[in-house]
Amino acid sequence: MSYSRMLNGGAPPRAVSGGEGPGGGAQGGGVFADLVGQNQVIAELRRAADAAAAVLRGEDITGMTHAWLFTGPPGSGRSVAARAFAAALLCPYGGCGRCASCHQVRAGTHADLLLVRPDGLSYGVRRTRSLVLRAAAAPSGGRWQVVLFEDADRATEQAANALLKAIEEPAPRTVWLLCAPSAEELVTTIRSRCRLVTLRTPPSAAVAQVLAGDGVDPERALAAARAAQGHIGRARRLATDPEAARRRDQVLAVPARLSGPGPAFAAAAALVKAAETEAAAITEELDTPEREALRRAFGEGSTGKGVAKAIRGSAGAMRDLEDRQKSRATRLKRDALDRALLDLAAFYRDVLAVQLGARVELASAGHERDVRRLAGSSPPEATLRRIEAVMACRERLELNVAPLLAVEEMTLALAAPAD
Repeated sequence: MSYSRMLNGGAPPRAVSGGEGPGGGAQGGGVFADLVGQNQVIAELRRAADAAAAVLRGEDITGMTHAWLFTGPPGSGRSVAARAFAAALLCPYGGCGRCASCHQVRAGTHADLLLVRPDGLSYGVRRTRSLVLRAAAAPSGGRWQVVLFEDADRATEQAANALLKAIEEPAPRTVWLLCAPSAEELVTTIRSRCRLVTLRTPPSAAVAQVLAGDGVDPERALAAARAAQGHIGRARRLATDPEAARRRDQVLAVPARLSGPGPAFAAAAALVKAAETEAAAITEELDTPEREALRRAFGEGSTGKGVAKAIRGSAGAMRDLEDRQKSRATRLKRDALDRALLDLAAFYRDVLAVQLGARVELASAGHERDVRRLAGSSPPEATLRRIEAVMACRERLELNVAPLLAVEEMTLALAAPAD
């Protein structure tokens, strides 16, 4: 978890209204410029930001509420939407995108923004209680105290109860923005007290347009957008990172190699190993700076009175950091493996689309021959069973089944004869 606590200051060059600040004239402009294919959501959030401004002016208006739940499939931009809304609430111009307040929200350093990003498998009650205490403080900028809780579905049962109490009895100027894949991921008592904002998967053409604006070749951008199935971050990685594209190709080559139990076990081991390798690289990149920063904070490498005592006292903090890093490493490995499973599910979805003659975009670019071969050699019922096997594997991983066992069961099901 990281808390953003820096003084707010500055203002855009001119006052405007209704979210039409510098750079914010279009519906998707200003702080909402990064939200792709979500015009209806943008309109709703702009209206709410206007209502919030009216509340601050003392007007009797009901278009704003203190708790919001942003839901949507992976890559739809739910956390992007929540942060844009936070910026619109904190900006004196409704989300201009150019003032100091908007820049600080984008960077996560605004004084009145509490940004919570669970980096492990779960988010505990002790940290939640600390968050609730911080959230009750009055906003330093005189507008709102905004709590943006990404992946709120990772809160434990006790943490959810502590969160519920804060949402039931909010401080006058505190706004809670929760993010989760679906409303069902949170307990009923929390989701019933939040206004629901549902995002959809952006169209491939809209995602490709964003990538092309970043300098990606338009044809490559469209292929990456289709492969990522609307997930903007994943599409950007596939279009710009050759290693990410190579890993995806290896996953999509798995169905063609599943000729029996032996290849199935080998494919399972390869999938798990690839996820571990990918997660290890990311983990090392994140862990090393954190450990070095903690050592510097406790005076390692310094001299003088009290330094030795401070270093001895750092042992407990270092153990806490290592525990959090270990939990994050497990989450990263699971996330990497889940991405591979989603690619497999998309492959078999393409097989089913070909079998049924559906006119839809195929996500398995570069593997169309394998898709059509499997579509012609098996019935749709077999394809449905294979998709179910992949999704069942994802569910087992969420239940903490050993990854290799779960994936082996899946690959054996995928290798089973079509009849």
